[in-house]
Amino acid sequence: MRHIRRRTLGPLALCAALTAASLVPLSAFARFDDDDGFRSGMVFTSSNSVDGNELLVYARGRHGALSLRARFATGGLGDGAGLGSQGAVTLSGDGRHLFVVNAGSHTVSTVHIGEHDLRVLSVVPSGGLHPISVTEHDGTVYVLNDAGAGNVAGFENAHGELRPIAGSVRGLSVAGGAAPAQIGFSDDGDALVVTEKNTNRLTSYPVLRNGTIGAPIITPSPGLTPFGFAFNRRNRLLVTEAAAGAAGASSVSSYRFAHDAKAQPTVVSASVADTQGSACWVAITPDGRYAYVANTGSGSLSSYRIDALGQIELAQAVAGATGTASAPADTAVSPDGRHVFTRNGGAHTIASFTIEADGRLAGAQFVDGLPAAAVGLAAN
Repeated sequence: MRHIRRRTLGPLALCAALTAASLVPLSAFARFDDDDGFRSGMVFTSSNSVDGNELLVYARGRHGALSLRARFATGGLGDGAGLGSQGAVTLSGDGRHLFVVNAGSHTVSTVHIGEHDLRVLSVVPSGGLHPISVTEHDGTVYVLNDAGAGNVAGFENAHGELRPIAGSVRGLSVAGGAAPAQIGFSDDGDALVVTEKNTNRLTSYPVLRNGTIGAPIITPSPGLTPFGFAFNRRNRLLVTEAAAGAAGASSVSSYRFAHDAKAQPTVVSASVADTQGSACWVAITPDGRYAYVANTGSGSLSSYRIDALGQIELAQAVAGATGTASAPADTAVSPDGRHVFTRNGGAHTIASFTIEADGRLAGAQFVDGLPAAAVGLAAN
């Protein structure tokens, strides 16, 4: 087989329901004439509308302020509600493609990011029902579907056209009812990880050279309701734990992967509390030193320090505030490490914070007018 991997509403309900402004709609093509174009300085989210999913693109100003630059159809349908997931909008590693789930039509769209234009290249079935999260590594794409029994399905990204990988569909730790939240590749691409909210488990799979995945490995979460996660460039994994929405009970755990067991996560720091409510989303700075956690139930972002071994400690319980009932959700850090963004499902805004040299956040700015059901966030 051809090798395709190339090495080079209580508070918790807000995490789902509130991830659940009408501007001028465009076609499946958008153009932006600017020196940097669309390949840098942009923030992306999706409308998740039942009348037709749209990609919304915001340009980042010098000090992090955002302004809408494009809005156009993905070619699929949203479901009009919160997906309860992280990773609904994902950039490819080379920055040339963006993948968007269309939960209402059970499809995934691939958007080409040109220097001065955006274009939908393909819309394909997700390999299951109700896709909620998508990830990519070196041309291999996997989608997480949460309806029916729930599964993961793999694709080859052939210049923007997703082609199913034969034998890549795998189930989760249970057949139905797992309530998965995110799918993601490890930084080295050797493992594929899924968080499951209802089972309190991480399900991971070894990634084989032909793009298929091996048998699932089940790892109990130290804390309740594992939700969003992120890897740093040392291949350390941080996972939020929403604690079933209990007030002040959220936490974050960190994991490492051994060289001789590349798909088996081992706990490094177990359930380090942030004293906030419904920690659901997380993003890590490019240097791997800081993580920012969106606490949906508390209207806040917490910050954590990460050492070289993957041990974590709480830096600030409230590093940034997004406002009462703002329900911060999807979170992303700019590639230059200067800003962190969070999509606020309750306020229908995106907040932009400046990241200081010591990891502290400053200068909160907000752009409003997001669709009520918007999901996903990515930055280039």
